[in-house]
Amino acid sequence: MLKTAIGRLRIIGLFEGISFLVLLLIAMPLKYWADIPEPVSIVGMLHGVLFVLYILAVIHVTIVHRWSFVKFLLACVASVLPFGPFIVDKKLLRDEA
Repeated sequence: MLKTAIGRLRIIGLFEGISFLVLLLIAMPLKYWADIPEPVSIVGMLHGVLFVLYILAVIHVTIVHRWSFVKFLLACVASVLPFGPFIVDKKLLRDEA
């Protein structure tokens, strides 16, 4: 799966999506409701790295598979929405894998 651009995007998207949900649903509530800010620092940094890797992977897939600008834009917008990378995987990537 890691040998193709689509495979790498799917794996990175999975981890990026999970990190975003952990940040939103676990780390942020701990920070604001339980006054425990440390998880946001750790998960936030991890999510930031995965976000950058996801965008780079989208750019790579766009070049290799000659995605249209609309597909590229949808994949990029999905990266800032909860569950967005999972929708990209289901709608855009499964058809091309």
